Amino acid sequence: MQVKFNSIIDALKTAKTVLYPTDTVWGLGCDATNEEAVKKIYKLKDREESKSLIILVSSVEMLEDYIENIPPKALEILKNVEKPTTVIYKNPRGLAPNTIASDNTIAIRIPQDEFCIQLIKEFGKPIVSTSANVSGEPTPKSFSEISQAILKSVDYVVNLHQEKVAEKSSTILKIEGEAIIVIRE
Repeated sequence: MQVKFNSIIDALKTAKTVLYPTDTVWGLGCDATNEEAVKKIYKLKDREESKSLIILVSSVEMLEDYIENIPPKALEILKNVEKPTTVIYKNPRGLAPNTIASDNTIAIRIPQDEFCIQLIKEFGKPIVSTSANVSGEPTPKSFSEISQAILKSVDYVVNLHQEKVAEKSSTILKIEGEAIIVIRE
């Protein structure tokens, strides 16, 4: 994979929004630690800030920087996961306040995509990952289904995997003690 990350990293470092392929669907992203950048994502999606966002990290080690107490059950799931799986964690730290749900939780995924992992590693911080659509509209399954409104409004479009067709969004799990609650299959 020959991708020059400099332009993408520059956009993320300057609070810009990016449209990029994830391990699931095409996503809208930004620096997950920058409140102003996150506000731009909500505006792009025409979405209320009360609805939290998914965050991508590159590894369990990076996850530990933002979640103080990772439940052992979550670590077990992450070791054995075979498909894109997002886990909801309690008491995040170091992330933009507007990425965090009102119950002080955050949904975080370690992507299963070489491009995403490398991008996050090179950026050095978590990246927001939300589907590239206006709230209420269908999630685009491929780049060609992304609306002109999104394409015209985003600051930077990653020119990679544009033929990629997503099968579906990630599974979302919440861990309550020993119970695993499936939020989205």
